[in-house]
Amino acid sequence: MNDFLDYYDRQLKAVTKVNALNKVIIFDALAAAGLTRVEVEFDGEGDSGQIEGVYAYAGDARPELPESFLILHQVVQNKGDPKTTTVSLHDAIEILCYDYLSQTHGGWENNDGAYGTFAFDVAERSIRLDFNERFSDSTHHTHDF
Repeated sequence: MNDFLDYYDRQLKAVTKVNALNKVIIFDALAAAGLTRVEVEFDGEGDSGQIEGVYAYAGDARPELPESFLILHQVVQNKGDPKTTTVSLHDAIEILCYDYLSQTHGGWENNDGAYGTFAFDVAERSIRLDFNERFSDSTHHTHDF
């Protein structure tokens, strides 16, 4: 059990470090494209979860994300050092959001799951996660008469 906890702790630290690096790369690309914010919706349940949509904004306008490509850092399980990979800006945003979900709410897609929104503020270079966790509830009553 201690081996698993040590592995999980190392994995979480690696994801946290990679997320900090990738956040800078993505915000640089968003600013260069003249975007002011990005919203990302996600939803999951029953051991499955996905990004539902990535929406870019330039002020009130909703332009498409540019077709630019970025070099991101990614943690590979059981492989030690992170690797780099080239992905589209859209995919980079999705990867960062999935990694933030694993960093903060591992298992968000399991059982009743969770849903929410990431809001990227380009000027502030900040990301807010609004996370809604679903759960089943049960109330039991026994009556002997």
